[in-house]
Amino acid sequence: MTDAPAPATASASAMQRRVRQEEQVAELCAGVVRAFSGERDLHFRGRRLHRGRVALPWFAPHLHPSPETDDFASFRGVADGLALRLTVSDAALHESLRPEDPVERMLFEMLEQFRAEAMAPDVMAGMRRNLRHRHEQWSLAFHHSGLTDTARGLLLYAVAQICRARVSGQQVVEETEDMLEATRFHLAPLIGHALAGLRRDRADQAAYAVHALAIARTVATMLHEAGEDSSDAHDPHVDDKRSVFMLVADMDREIVERFTTAESGRSAVLDDAGGAYRVFSDAYDREHDAATLARKEVLAGHREKLDRRIAVQGVNIARLARELRALLADPTRDGWDGGQEEGLIDGRRLAQLVASPTERRLFRTEHLEPVADCIVTLLIDCSGSMKEHAESVAMMADVFARALEQAGAASEVLGFTTGAWNGGRAQREWVRAGKPPQPGRLNERCHIVFKAAATPWRRARPAMAALLKADLFREGIDGEAVDWACARLRQRPEARKLLLVISDGSPMDSATHLANDAHYLDHHLRDVVARQEQRRDIEIAGIGVGLDLSPYYSRSHVLDLAASTGNTIFREVIDLMAGRHRR
Repeated sequence: MTDAPAPATASASAMQRRVRQEEQVAELCAGVVRAFSGERDLHFRGRRLHRGRVALPWFAPHLHPSPETDDFASFRGVADGLALRLTVSDAALHESLRPEDPVERMLFEMLEQFRAEAMAPDVMAGMRRNLRHRHEQWSLAFHHSGLTDTARGLLLYAVAQICRARVSGQQVVEETEDMLEATRFHLAPLIGHALAGLRRDRADQAAYAVHALAIARTVATMLHEAGEDSSDAHDPHVDDKRSVFMLVADMDREIVERFTTAESGRSAVLDDAGGAYRVFSDAYDREHDAATLARKEVLAGHREKLDRRIAVQGVNIARLARELRALLADPTRDGWDGGQEEGLIDGRRLAQLVASPTERRLFRTEHLEPVADCIVTLLIDCSGSMKEHAESVAMMADVFARALEQAGAASEVLGFTTGAWNGGRAQREWVRAGKPPQPGRLNERCHIVFKAAATPWRRARPAMAALLKADLFREGIDGEAVDWACARLRQRPEARKLLLVISDGSPMDSATHLANDAHYLDHHLRDVVARQEQRRDIEIAGIGVGLDLSPYYSRSHVLDLAASTGNTIFREVIDLMAGRHRR
């Protein structure tokens, strides 16, 4: 009989499964947008579409589905809408025409999005169906939330329905059609002329914008007047008026990150310093060989425990090595195969032709061998919260190092932590100096080499077990660790270099946070990753242990160490290395 999982563990696993599903949906949608638009550097980060490092505008309120309430088809509709917007809308022209008034701007954005969606090719019936589905879902959610019970909410809803129907040539949402009649009748003399031009000029963005601006200006005036005369003052849904504009007018704001996404923000200290990261004292920074951090007897005990865990996991290392070889190796010329019946003439065999005129094996072909001219570095966050994942992470790192070696690729296993809690000697030195403001990083940096690239896996086995040493896990200064790992990679001769950062949270050092501000280290991490990614000589990816690291890494994946078994964990990491996860 199997014991039932503890409630907290079951809840965490369910949450991680949901995050993984959301991640897969986001990756699929990003793939759709990239394929249709032809832009390779588009990806979702924190539920917002990015082009490289730049977040794209929100465009329109119906392009923000909720993972909690909306279905998969809605996300497909959003992906198609974004793809069309990037393809058929001139962003520079749109920006030059965009009005200043927030309400006018919101309406103008929405009408331009309707125009883009109306340009969906007739032959792409699935895309048109997805767009229609998303529009209906958003419309019904708007209506059922009670927002159409207010005068302003009803006016906005009616304008959205009428304009989209006119541009797309499709019917308004049937469930609310009767509700729109009075508002439609009232709007007809005010926007009727512009409304007629929407569909006629939908293929000409500049001409279309003239009508869209006229409608936006008229409706915005009506909304402002409705606010001034307080006609909703006695409406039971008067509090929802703010909600209307949260839905449709606050599109320039950052959305709140989900609790499953790494917390991230901007540091005012770094901003004021122009991004110049400071280190108060590096006198206590250390780089250790992991084998020197514990006695041999202790390491041997940890190694036995690690070997038992790997045996129980039932990982097929030979198969993993084959998959890694297929991913990382490239065919490389390795001499010639002689005695072939076709190919290049082998001069050394021509004499056989004289002796035996029927001899046909006179040719030679190039012999190609798959060679993995590649190095993979696993950089492991050894902060306190990672202690509970230490055994799983150690198992993963050990198996990967072994499989990579069998695949012919080099590997490094590195770790980062601090030499002390709460700043240690660096913080005490800062106190003795009179606590100068904004000192920068204020702790003893500790970098650990569990396995160097030049060390074979068999010789590195004892040191790898040091990952189970509990007192190793303190605080984390991620940005400097990423720089350190990249510098080591650049010293290696391999042509292809990959860095996988394994972490379960944002950078954390209490002394640095208190002396600077709360986002000093995570702001620095984002800057470091962006700078390293821009150099394009190292492929960097973040592996979040139950956490979405996309605010830091343009390519990331959430790993559920508690629920994944056997080869599942490794297959997910291989998919990440192959670029089959978020980018």
